[in-house]
Amino acid sequence: MEVQQTGVQTDRVFTVPNLLSMARLAGVPLFLWLVLSPVFDGPSLDGWALLVLALSGVSDYLDGKLARRWNQVSSLGRILDPAADRLYILATLLALTWRDILPWWITALLLLREVCLLVAVLLLDRRGYAPPEVNFLGKAATFNLMYAFPLLLLSDGSGSVASLAAIFGWAFATWGTALYWWAGILYVVQVRRLLTADSAAD
Repeated sequence: MEVQQTGVQTDRVFTVPNLLSMARLAGVPLFLWLVLSPVFDGPSLDGWALLVLALSGVSDYLDGKLARRWNQVSSLGRILDPAADRLYILATLLALTWRDILPWWITALLLLREVCLLVAVLLLDRRGYAPPEVNFLGKAATFNLMYAFPLLLLSDGSGSVASLAAIFGWAFATWGTALYWWAGILYVVQVRRLLTADSAAD
């Protein structure tokens, strides 16, 4: 949910956009259970896992649109939405790596970026600042990865559909990883400038 600070903000918790984000968060453990079923000698439930991912993508689009259109932008929503995005990325990374669909080095690259941002957020929090808003580049990176993961999951099979899914999945994964790091670097630069200005003011 790419939120701009131009609209009216609300302190309400149970808004439609927030409920969509909560439902997306609740879908994370369900997705993990579905995609890891074959690892524990269960049936293949990849189709259902793909459906959960698709519904997550739809809700991710809707909560931002509805928040702005219905003036339901909230502080809680600014936390829930990126948290849901990151948890889906983390869950998918771990699940696909566990199933040997995704190489460990891509998982390591993306997790390292998250660690860097976590350190930046903690530094901001120590100074009493809220995390910066999600920017367009970060959202574009997330969308690329959200397209890549279901395609890579679909590629874990045989036939022409699996082959095409692998081609497009790796294209989205490559762009998503590059944009994810680019957005992360810009985020760290923004945090550094803010902390430097704050230190100078002291």
